[in-house]
Formats: sequence, C-alpha cells, structure tokens
Amino acid sequence: MVQIQSIESAKICVNLRSRFAYYHFHLFLLLMLTANEIRRQFLDFFRSKGHEIVPSAPIVMKNDPTLLFTNAGMNQFKDYFLGNRKPEHTRIADTQKCLRVSGKHNDLEEVGVDTYHHTMFEMLGNWSFGDYFKKEAIEWSWELLTSVYGIPKDILYVTVFEGDAAENLPRDEESYNFWKQYIAEDRILLGKKKDNFWEMGETGPCGPCTEIHVDCRTDEEKKHTDGKILVNADHPQVIEIWNNVFIQFNRLKDGSLEPLPAKHVDTGMGLERLVRVLQGKHSNYDTDLFTGTIAEVEKITGKKYTNTAKKEDVAFRVIADHIRAIAFTIADGQLPSNTGAGYVIRRILRRAVRYYYSYLDYKQPLLHNLMPLLALQFHDVFPELQKQIGLVCNVVKEEEEAFLRTLDKGLKKIDEIITETKKAQTGIINGKAAFELYDTYGFPIDLTRLIGSENKLEVDEKEFESEMLQQKKRSRAATALDTDDWVVLKNNGANKFVGYDTLEAEASIIKYRRVKTKGVESYQVVLDTTPFYAESGGQVGDTGEFIFPNESIQIVDTKKENDLIIHFAETLPENVNAPLVAKVDAVKRISTAIHHSATHLLHAALRQVLGKHVAQKGSLVNEEYLRFDFSHFAKVGDGELAKIESIVNERIRENIPVVIKSMLKDEAIAMGAMALFGEKYGNVVRVVVMDPAYSVELCGGTHVGATGQLGYFKIISEGAIAAGVRRIEAVSGKAAENFVNEKLFVLSGIATQLRNAKDPLKAVEKLQEEKAALEKHVEYMESRLLVGVRNELLTKDQIINQITFVGEIVSVSSPDALKKLCFDLKSHLNDHVIVLCANIDGKPFVAVGVDETVVAAKGLDAGKIIKEHIAPLIKGGGGGQKTMATAGGQDAGALQAVIEKVKGLL
Repeated sequence: MVQIQSIESAKICVNLRSRFAYYHFHLFLLLMLTANEIRRQFLDFFRSKGHEIVPSAPIVMKNDPTLLFTNAGMNQFKDYFLGNRKPEHTRIADTQKCLRVSGKHNDLEEVGVDTYHHTMFEMLGNWSFGDYFKKEAIEWSWELLTSVYGIPKDILYVTVFEGDAAENLPRDEESYNFWKQYIAEDRILLGKKKDNFWEMGETGPCGPCTEIHVDCRTDEEKKHTDGKILVNADHPQVIEIWNNVFIQFNRLKDGSLEPLPAKHVDTGMGLERLVRVLQGKHSNYDTDLFTGTIAEVEKITGKKYTNTAKKEDVAFRVIADHIRAIAFTIADGQLPSNTGAGYVIRRILRRAVRYYYSYLDYKQPLLHNLMPLLALQFHDVFPELQKQIGLVCNVVKEEEEAFLRTLDKGLKKIDEIITETKKAQTGIINGKAAFELYDTYGFPIDLTRLIGSENKLEVDEKEFESEMLQQKKRSRAATALDTDDWVVLKNNGANKFVGYDTLEAEASIIKYRRVKTKGVESYQVVLDTTPFYAESGGQVGDTGEFIFPNESIQIVDTKKENDLIIHFAETLPENVNAPLVAKVDAVKRISTAIHHSATHLLHAALRQVLGKHVAQKGSLVNEEYLRFDFSHFAKVGDGELAKIESIVNERIRENIPVVIKSMLKDEAIAMGAMALFGEKYGNVVRVVVMDPAYSVELCGGTHVGATGQLGYFKIISEGAIAAGVRRIEAVSGKAAENFVNEKLFVLSGIATQLRNAKDPLKAVEKLQEEKAALEKHVEYMESRLLVGVRNELLTKDQIINQITFVGEIVSVSSPDALKKLCFDLKSHLNDHVIVLCANIDGKPFVAVGVDETVVAAKGLDAGKIIKEHIAPLIKGGGGGQKTMATAGGQDAGALQAVIEKVKGLL
C-alpha cells in the first residue's frame, strides 16, 4: 500500500513539474524576453558553472589557411583541440559571430527562402578543454533549456550517435544513458554519422555529438504526425537547437582514428533559433533580431512585409540577413574585393542589391542606410560596428552604386540574349551566356532563370553547371594542396618563439609534414624553439637557414597555422632528429623591423594631421617597403603628405627609444594603446611605445631599438583602394636612401638630355608647349590630307543591290583618323555601306559605316558586322552603334578579306 502511494505521489510530482514547466514557458512567452536578455541569460548561466566568458573572435579568419571566415564557435579554440597551445581557462563560454555561405543547409541561394538559415549568425557555446565531459554537458544543457528558459520537455527530442561498423565506431552508450535520466527513451533518437559525428576536416580532432531538437508545430500538427520522424528531416518547425560535440579522437590521413590524450566538449546553439523558440515565433525573421531591420526597409521602400514565400517577402528576409554579414565582416577588417574572402562579401552584398532592385523596385543604394540601426542593435555585444560606422557606410554605399551600374548593364545584356534566343527559336537560353551573366555581371542563375521564364524561355542548366564546374576546377587547380599527416618526433613540444631577443637559437624538430602544391613538393617544419618570426600583423615571415652538424637547409618562409609557427623548407635534413641551430636572415629581418617601426610612426602622424578617425585597415611590412591602408574619406593632399613626412622624420631625428612591454589588455587600452579591429587579443598583450604622448600600439611584430635607426622616411605613393580607405606606400632606412638616389640619378639624366639645363622643369614645360603646337599643326595637315583621300574614295564607290558600297585599304596615321575619315565619307553618300581598313604600325584597324536607311531596310548593323564577321578575321575585337562601329586586331594580312567579307554580305 505504501509502495502504491509512493508511486502515485511520484506521478503527481512529475505531472506537477511538467505543468510547472508548461506554465513557466508560456509565462516566458508572455513576458517576451528580448534577444539581448536571452543571450545574457545563457552567459550568466555558464558563468555560474565556473566558465570564463570571453569575447567573440573576429568573423574574418587570420592565420588559418583552411578557413576564410569563422564558421563555428570552436574556430578560435582550434589550437587547444590540436594540442598546439595550452588554454588559459579549462571552461569557457561565449557568443561567436559566424559566417557560413556553403555546406550543409547553408547554400547562399537558400538564405531568405526559408525561415531559419542565415549567412551570419551568433553561436552560443560552452567549452571544456580536458575538464568536464559528457555527463556535465548533457546535464547543464537540459537544465538551461528546461529550468532556466522553461521549454516544455514534451516538445524536445535528442539524438545520439548510433555507431558506424564500417569505421569501427561504437554507439555512444554514455550519452544515451545520461539522457535517460532526463528524457523519455522514445525521445532519444539514434543518428547516423553525417548528423551525429563531428569532424574538423578530413583529418584532425573529431568525435560523436548529441543534438537537441525542438518541435514548434501546433498541437493539431503533432497529433497528425509524430515529431520523431521529422527530426533531421529539414522540417521548418522541427529544428535542431543545440549540438554538444564530444571530441575524443584524432582522424589521420589514412582515415584511421586514434584517441586524443585529453577529451574536450564543444557545444553550439544558434541564438537566432533559440530566440525564435523562446519568443514563440514560427520564423527567425519574426524575432526582434530582424524585425527592426525589416521595419526600416518597409519605411525606406514603401513596401509591406507579409511574411510569405512571395519574392517580395524573400527580398525583405535576404536584406535583413545579408546586412549583418556585410556589416560585421567589413567592421572586422575585410573589404569587398574580387578574390578570396572579399569576393564572398561582395557576392553577398550583390545578392541583397539584386533582391531589392528586382523585387522591391528600389533602384538606388539602400543597404548603407540600415547600418546605424544595426550598429545600435548590437552596440553592447559587438561594439566594433558602432566605432566604425562611417567607414562601413561609405564602403557599402560605393559597392551598391558600382553594382547598380553593373546590374543595369547586365539587364541590357540579358535583353540582347533573349532577343537572340527568340530569333533562334530554340526556347533555351545558352548555358554559356547564363554563365557570362553570372561571372561578368554578377547575375545569380536564379535571376537569369526568372527573367527567362517571364519571356517563356528556359535556361540550359546542364551547360551552365558545366561552365561552373570548369571554373571550380580551375580555381582548385590554382590552389591545389596535398598535405600529409604530421610526423611527430616529440610530444608536447613547446614551439616557443624567442625571436624578439635573438636571431639564432639551438633547437630541434618536434614535427614535420610533406606538402605538394601544383605538383611541387616542399616541407613544413615545427621546432621546439625558434627565432623565426611567422607572418602576422602585416609583417612578412622570416627566412634563413637550419644549420645541422653535417648540412644546412634553407627556410624560404615562416607562417602561422592558428598559433603554430611553421617553417617552410624545400628539403628535409638527412637526420630529422639531429640538433640544429635556427638562424634568421639578419639583413632582411632588420630592414623589415625598420619598416614596421616606421609604420607605427606613420600611423601616429596620420592621426595628428588628418584626424583621430584614421584607423589602420591593413598593412604590409617587408624589407623593401611598407604599405599602410587607413580609413579616410578624401585624397591626402600634397601639403598634408609633406607635413606627415616631416613629422615622421622629426621623430626619427629625436632617436626616441622604442619601449616594448607586456601587460594586461585592459591596462593597455586604458593607457591609450591602439588596438586593431579584426584582431583577436589575449588577456596579456604586447605594447610598443614610441613616446607615450605620440605612439602607443598593441603589436606582436619586430621593431628597432630606437627611432634613429630608421635613418630617413619617404612616402612614395598615396591613393584610394576602396570607399573611405586610402593607401600609402613608403620606404625607410637603406630602402629610402636607395629610392632618393634613384630619383636623383633620373633627374640628373633628364638635365643632361636637356643640354644641362639649369632648370630642368622649365625646360620640360617649354618642350611640352612646342610639342602641343606641332601636334596642332600635324592635325591640321592631316585633315587636309584626309579631304584628298575622301575625294579619291568617292570616285571608287560601287552599287550593289541598290546599296552604295565603298571598301578600301587606306593609309592613315591613327585609328582615330580612320574613324574621322569614315564619318566624313558617310556625310557625302546616301544608302551606303562603307568599310575602311588600315595597317597602323603592323596592327589592323577597321571602321564600318552603314546608312540609317540601309539599317532599316536591310537589317544590316555595323556593330554586328564588326563583332560577327570582322573581329574573327583580324583576330581582335570591337563594337559600336548600328550606323558606326570600329575594330582592332592582330592579323593585318586579313584586311583585304575583310573588304570582301562585307561586300559579300550585300
């Protein structure tokens, strides 16, 4: 009897707890916590569990050749998992800016079409580096979701790894048994390797994972279909919310697995999905993470968002998503460009422009207007956007304007393609033409498809995909890299950098690997101790040699892979276990250090002359020169450049000691040290001081002992590289001396050529005046000669099918003169077709004129004649209008054939 009462009491307690969770969750929805509050609760929870809360790493990846962007919360901790670096804290939590534009469920063309995938997103995560493992990770994730956030247990499912016999991987029984303590067994689902086994890449740390999914469907929908069959089935309302990865293996190149010496926990929960669940929405875009942006777009465009699958609503979602990716990548230091990470950002930006242009009928720049709102929204968590709002707005506006011009040209191009396709009566737009629209004009295939369908045409998708595949193959071939597993000679090697204090060090190899790039073999070598500076912060990597007892090998570069210093060698020593002396090329290092110190002096001088808004946007420092990119919205005038130079040289003459100290980051910032946006700093930073009142910067590079070692500083160029970003190139030390001497030598040579003129500048001005007068006279004489040529040609006209035809090879001095002659001839003829050819300095040039009456009556088009008939003959190109067009080429021997070809068309 007592036992029965106990069972009943237990059932009542369970029922009460379930009801409490249910009411707690609905109270949560009623109170509607904001996204900022939800994020803060996550961090506070893990702080209470002994986790150190760390800031987000930049969204743009540096020193990691395998990634363009941070695409997961674990990226900044990669070295901990690889064993290359010891963590300062064994328990960490954060919210990480991530960017994904490819891979599982994250194709760029899908974003905005559904309600829950994004380009940029926030990944909430907690990590254990050799501390807690499965038990605590599962317990805390359940506690946070059900007790803190109050999500009802009956809408949650979990998955665990079912095992993989082919890879000799057992089922994750530990996770299964831990979950049984919290959730009914029929809600613990077994998942295959693709969903429940995480791998960093083809090689490296990996392990099973357990996911938590939430069923957001209505009660009626749940009755109709069991939620468990919709888990991992891409259902828009049954979604993964949290993934707990248990890293316990290392994958080798041959596919085999070895246990890691320390086990780690890596979890990730998308904030956008969490907020959607906790705010009771059916779309991420209905949460306060996006509604403010959507409302602003409504205000700007005058359109209304109705949350449907219509293209207009997709456009709203695309803009609300893409604006975040664009803003934070630029704020973190990545400008749009035509290659690498910059090309990805440009592509995202152009996709957003294309959507508002095509579907919201908005034909002017829009995205830059959204930046202030976005900066304010994320001010507390990602303040870097607010601090650089002017630069980001200018860059985005210029990119929008440039693409809007291109887009207009592209639409004209597709009109031509549609006209040609209709003439051919195939009903199919050529796949190569569709690819040209994509590659040259930035038209995604779905836009070409849409415009085609409006004209009752289809796109040859197979041929388009073939062209895309060829491009990808070319791209892969250009960067093909075949890397072996590391051959480890010593475990737990320190990989210590001593290059600030010495250029030589006794060392030994702790690991190496073979690399093949484009068929050429080389080796990457890691030492326990190295004086070699690895490329970082704009400073190039050191070169030098490894000296062994019986041989030496050349080191051609030094780079970082995450925080691992890797030396690049073309050969390996005969005995890789032998002790060695690592010796840096001292001449190159000192010249590089001179340019790095000069960069700091330049940065401070720019801020002094141009204003405090100046901030570094990129740099290159090597032994030959320095290149410094900085935020500024106007050309730097000659007077300003002279003043900047003068300030830097004054600091050099003062011979200021360069003081370098390590201190806590907060202490360094408090003393006014400048930190670079897009850089990830640890708690302890290196501060370079060149007079506390002049230049104080966080910097890991190498420097001179005092500014006097720079000798002299000279700016050699200044110009724009992007909207609001300028670039200065300069030289210092021996390089500056060489530059000045070369210029003086050239000046001396000019003076000699001018018969030792005392004032070469005045002599050159006089020569220019004389040249202009002569050119004017030559132009007059040539115009007289052209009249004679024109009159002669008028006597050689022929009538072919009622068309007056003139076709001749003439002698003229320039392509412009040929075109003038053709225009002049046209004004003296009716119903004409003219083709004039000339051999100018061995190159063929052609001008074609067609009377408007012939264009209308016969359909002859000068531009088409040039493109389709003449350009192929002379192996060149050209174009123009229907009544006048020109071409140039390589084969001057084909000019008579050109005349006969045009004559044949009549």
